[in-house]
Amino acid sequence: MSPKPRIFSAHSHTAPLCTRTHQIAALILVTATFFFTRLFDQSFPPSPCYLDRHLNLHVAKTNDAGHLLWPDRGYGSHLSLKIYVYDENEIDGLKDLLYGRDGSISSNACLKGQWGSQVKIHRLLLESRFRTRKKEEADLFFVPAYVKCVRMLGGLNDKEINQTYVKVLSQMPYFRRSGGRDHIFVFPSGAGAHLFRSWATYINRSIILTPEGDRTDKKDSSAFNTWKDIIIPGNVDDGMTKTGATVFQPLPLSKRKYLANYLGRAQKKVGRLKLIELAKQYPDKLECPELQFSGPNKLGRVEYFQHLGNSKFCLAPRGESSWTLRFYESFFVECVPVILSDQVELPFQNVIDYTEISIKWPSTSIGPELLDYLASIPDEVIEQIIGRGRQVRCLWVYAPDSEPCSTIRALMWELQRKVRQFHQSAETFWLRNGSVVNRNLVEFAKWKPPMPLP
Repeated sequence: MSPKPRIFSAHSHTAPLCTRTHQIAALILVTATFFFTRLFDQSFPPSPCYLDRHLNLHVAKTNDAGHLLWPDRGYGSHLSLKIYVYDENEIDGLKDLLYGRDGSISSNACLKGQWGSQVKIHRLLLESRFRTRKKEEADLFFVPAYVKCVRMLGGLNDKEINQTYVKVLSQMPYFRRSGGRDHIFVFPSGAGAHLFRSWATYINRSIILTPEGDRTDKKDSSAFNTWKDIIIPGNVDDGMTKTGATVFQPLPLSKRKYLANYLGRAQKKVGRLKLIELAKQYPDKLECPELQFSGPNKLGRVEYFQHLGNSKFCLAPRGESSWTLRFYESFFVECVPVILSDQVELPFQNVIDYTEISIKWPSTSIGPELLDYLASIPDEVIEQIIGRGRQVRCLWVYAPDSEPCSTIRALMWELQRKVRQFHQSAETFWLRNGSVVNRNLVEFAKWKPPMPLP
């Protein structure tokens, strides 16, 4: 090779002249390219999940039919997943997690109240078009359990819940295969996955559905992981979410008695105690009745919603945990929810802009300044916020995934992001021929319970 540097010249050869013929040919080429590009684009309809950036609605994106859209990024253009739901009879111990040690707790009893989502999700998945009855073709596995209800009704104590979960998991080869990564659990209360005391040992890689994103006030660590788990809405009374006439019809703003309200117990929580004291100072603006759960002064179902809907703003302070059912109920009585819970996690943040449908106020600033701020918001602005909330509240309704907008349909989109093509764990190995084996080189099809858990 020559040590001399090579010299590259822009004029190392003689360029042909650009004639009028060349100019005309170039113009024809540009015109044809534009025409065929437009023709090609129009030949393919846009993806049903295409986000129209020019829509005036910013709270959530919709298509021409008004149905909510999920973004293409990370979700795909359509729903395509298969979920296996474990049958209560195929795993020893699963019935205990559903109905208690003696089987005396009915699922209908567990369907009521704010924790009814554990039953509704199970029932809706059993009827879902995304359900498969073949484990080998499943993308995800759903483990049904009503442990919050069972515990509340005395069907199992904390120790029994823990032992039964471990017993159930040891009988699931597919759980061992993936280390639980493709298994779904529902914990519908503020306790979250802490209802299963050994959750951090056994299901720390699993997908947890819960309304609770923070328990650091009670535990050393939160069981919620924003990258693998999914926040679900609380279970709003069916009488408020059903199609048609509901148990309470929202009042016009001009007929509402109060600026704001808080309906709930104090529970010795700082934020709630501040609101109760604030209501004593401004009784004409803020309603904070002391709720009774028994006796002659107990608020009935209809009376509760009548009180809730008699204000323009519904305050949702932190209680035993960061989430509160009151936030979701406010959308159905049509008051503007005001979040007073700093650590709260909200569902479906990939499609909802919560600044358009709610207010979040620092819990450290609960006082007259809060009421002054709320009073400064004109009624027409309040109507707009309520109207935008009306468009997305269908996401708080536990209806079939055949509905264009429901909690379950939203869950399907979120779960689709969790699907893995390949499954592995610390106790999963594979050989040259593609067979999956355990530590003793036993093929997956021959794994027998009980198995040591990963």
